[in-house]
Amino acid sequence: MTNTNTVCFSIKFVLRIFGIWPDASCVVLRRLFWSALLIVTQVFQYTYFVLHFHTDDLSDLMDNLSCSLAYTLLFIKLIIFWINQRKFDEILTMIATDWKECANDPVGMHITTSTATMSYRVANAIIGFHMVAVVTYSFGVLLSDENGDFNVSVVPARALIIKMELPFDSNSSPIYELVMVVQFFQLMSNACAIDVLNALLLTLILHVGGQIDILREWLTKVFSKGSMYETTKVTMKSVIGKHQKIIMFSENVESLYSYIALMQFVSNTMIICSIGFVIASSLSSPDVSTILVKTLLFYIVMNLEAFIFCFAGEYLSTKVSSLNIGDAAYGSLWYDMRVNESRVITFLILRSQRRLTITIGKVMDLSLRRFASIVKASASYVSVLLAMS
Repeated sequence: MTNTNTVCFSIKFVLRIFGIWPDASCVVLRRLFWSALLIVTQVFQYTYFVLHFHTDDLSDLMDNLSCSLAYTLLFIKLIIFWINQRKFDEILTMIATDWKECANDPVGMHITTSTATMSYRVANAIIGFHMVAVVTYSFGVLLSDENGDFNVSVVPARALIIKMELPFDSNSSPIYELVMVVQFFQLMSNACAIDVLNALLLTLILHVGGQIDILREWLTKVFSKGSMYETTKVTMKSVIGKHQKIIMFSENVESLYSYIALMQFVSNTMIICSIGFVIASSLSSPDVSTILVKTLLFYIVMNLEAFIFCFAGEYLSTKVSSLNIGDAAYGSLWYDMRVNESRVITFLILRSQRRLTITIGKVMDLSLRRFASIVKASASYVSVLLAMS
């Protein structure tokens, strides 16, 4: 079956559930439901953290803090998407326009379809991997509860998947089982939302990369004699228009994800630090296998989340750089053009030297170097916490 859209079905489905996709019904009710659910959950989570700050083991507190920060980050992401709904609609409209434009272009259709296929695979892999992490995390909590890892005199004897200070007794059956089921499905839905918003960023960036590849093909072949592009009526005007659309698309993506990247940069450092401390402090514990089952995949997922954002910024800045578009423009047969057209090529080369990327709150660029700084900072904080414990 031929792909007809860059955004895969799983991303569309989850975005509709959270009231982000344009054609979703009852958008206000969906947003109110998830806002209320996340706010109530956050209140219970941070209440637990405050009440058990001086009584719980530091490892347990770090575990609670990492989960709480992940929920807070998700809520902020949803709010940013809800506020910038019009910007997101413009991005989707531009994607639909790109698909229509390449309908009569065999090379463009091949590149766009290949990009969409890659986006589908990457998005589904990210979502599937996080779902496995949720299952192992929940399974690890059940194992720790059976092994009696928690101090009964301090915290509830029966551990919950998400540590919360509930306003009722959750130890007795069937209340405990009901709470566990609700928490598990809430954890799954929130993990889906987190993964979809991350996978959406990669999907948009890969789409930009595909459009740049199409532009390079146009530049290298459009003015050659006997080129297949003569039948598609690709002109210098359409080349400049394609370049302008690429720049506008990149700027819209940057505007949508800039402050999300800022919160991601701060929270991921703290989350990776918290989970890293739990793993490091558990290595000398007799229940190390249980703790690793619970936290190891969660730790990998959080690092992957930070890596996705940093990779997206690195990929965009590299793909849109003058080494791609500028060299392709210079390598075209500009010397066979008319003088006025060759002058336009000069402006296109100059415009391509403008670096496009995703910034961290308009302060610094996202790159693989930033990911290395996150890992280094987290490792430093872990060493400090280990010294304090």
